[in-house]
Amino acid sequence: MSPDGSSPRIAVVGTGANGASLGADMIRAGLDVTFIEQWPAHVEAMRAHGLTVKLPDETQTTPVSVYHLCQVAELRDPFDIVFISVKSYDTRWTTELIRPVLADDGVVVGLQNGMTIDDVAEIVGEDRTLGAVLGIAANMYEPGTVVRQVPPSGTWLAVGALDGSVTPAVESVAEALRHAGRVEVSRDIRAAKWMKLLANIPEMLPSAILNLPLLSAERIDGVRAVMDAATREAYRVAKDLGIPMVPIFGKSAEQVAQTEDYAVGLVDEVLASYSLPDTRVAVLQDWDKGRRAELDAFCGYIVAQAQRRGVPAPVNAAILELACRIEAGELRPDPANAALLAGTLSA
Repeated sequence: MSPDGSSPRIAVVGTGANGASLGADMIRAGLDVTFIEQWPAHVEAMRAHGLTVKLPDETQTTPVSVYHLCQVAELRDPFDIVFISVKSYDTRWTTELIRPVLADDGVVVGLQNGMTIDDVAEIVGEDRTLGAVLGIAANMYEPGTVVRQVPPSGTWLAVGALDGSVTPAVESVAEALRHAGRVEVSRDIRAAKWMKLLANIPEMLPSAILNLPLLSAERIDGVRAVMDAATREAYRVAKDLGIPMVPIFGKSAEQVAQTEDYAVGLVDEVLASYSLPDTRVAVLQDWDKGRRAELDAFCGYIVAQAQRRGVPAPVNAAILELACRIEAGELRPDPANAALLAGTLSA
């Protein structure tokens, strides 16, 4: 990584709410960061006016160097670190796209929810793949502007290699991300990502199905019971796969129990630390924009893993079915769907 001792060349591919705000923090710290984005209006807005990040106590506008996806073939200088912050279903083709401009000793880091590390590793190799876990709250409602609801001081991130080693690349990535939040180096990044998945399972699809901010959805009678049931199913799948419960969100090892209670408690941490009254989850933000959401990364992933292992996951399957009906146009996201969600407990 930058053998001459200079700052690593960094690319952020996918500059939505998370990728853009984290990238802006690194740019403001003086790092060499290039944005690569697929939303044309977003690219043009950033080129014309910079990236605006609305934080709780201030608004920052940062000039950025940004390219359309179609311009990647024009890039010549290789990148030492590539942060991928695209939707999980876009991971494979994005990794293939960026591979020709990845330095020989460069790494690809998935700044994503979901278990995307294996997709990246299949393309660039395990030794050039790092995983990350995000504790951040940000929204993007219009091109060129991010509403970041939790500032860097409250943002938590973890990064790690697949084999648990702490390499110079891991340290370089952690150092870059420390400009955007608190960063821990994980010795078991797969388990850490599973912990975030356990936290995402109860929040992502249920609140999106209700078309409500997360805090409002959780307070509807009967909804929290559905959320907890889905998490317990996901916990059983994780344990069947041999995934240990590990600390995330800055918890200590002493605060982690190898029980489903720890898994259920993770959503409480999301509600307390990464949710404001108007926080809408990523799935709902996609539906608001008329886009396909990451169903396969959340309940869909649990259902697929459960089927392979022969572990029952009927609540996740029923929630997934409701979400699929919404994407098929058979159902609309609406608070009235609370009765349908409650019915998943008898699935």
